[in-house]
Amino acid sequence: MSRLSNRLSIYLNLIRWDRPAGWLLLLWPTLLALWLAADGFPGWHLIGVFTLGTILMRSAGCCVNDVADRDFDKHVKRTANRPVTAGAVSPREALALGGVLALVAFGLVLTTNTITVLWSFAAVAVTVLYPFAKRFVSMPQAVLGVAFSLGIPMAFAAVRGEVPVLAAWLMLANLFWVLAYDTEYAMVDRDDDIRIGMKTSAITLGRWDVAAVMVFYGLSTVINGWALGWGLGAWLGGGLVVAQIVWHFFLIRHRAREGCFAAFRANHWIGFTWFVAVLL
Repeated sequence: MSRLSNRLSIYLNLIRWDRPAGWLLLLWPTLLALWLAADGFPGWHLIGVFTLGTILMRSAGCCVNDVADRDFDKHVKRTANRPVTAGAVSPREALALGGVLALVAFGLVLTTNTITVLWSFAAVAVTVLYPFAKRFVSMPQAVLGVAFSLGIPMAFAAVRGEVPVLAAWLMLANLFWVLAYDTEYAMVDRDDDIRIGMKTSAITLGRWDVAAVMVFYGLSTVINGWALGWGLGAWLGGGLVVAQIVWHFFLIRHRAREGCFAAFRANHWIGFTWFVAVLL
């Protein structure tokens, strides 16, 4: 029993169960899209499908990412003790776990409609592609932005059976938001990433990293507000988001690891703020 408990603990560590910020960053834009698509409460079935699906796919993505990066992670202070890198879980075992989680998520998607199922294939493809983009793309955060935005068209497809132009605007706003917070994340590991030859937006942007993060946040806020029609909820939500962005500037302006990581981890509150704006 103790051996089983220890194995479960390792698996939970592999999928970052103790760090929910990752799946919350995926969840809030998806729920926002669900509410907009349904013009209100979308029903418990779709809420359950997309909430559980988001958690499962983020967990599967962690498995794939850790296998792909296992030879790089051991040279980075923050990731050296991840289960695959540390040898607690074999690459084959991690991929098997990720595959099971993805299959369960796919089973949930099958309870929706055909167009949503088709969109799910694109989501899986980009999720698998992202870890390898860090070797070849100067700003792989853009690839992550696409991966983290595909829940939006899937939500509209599940509710309406189609994907309207509004979904594209929301995806663009989400893309800029991902560029902002994942650049903050990349700023944490910049010294290690330079040493091992990894490509990130923090390295590509150089001394313009903080300014670029602020621009990304600004573009995301403006596009989101415009997509929501700048009603009372959007103005209130936008104002609270701007206040958080200012706080993020003070956290990252000196590029200290602790400040940049704190800023990244706090980003789910920006997503939550926009979701509440839609409810209002």
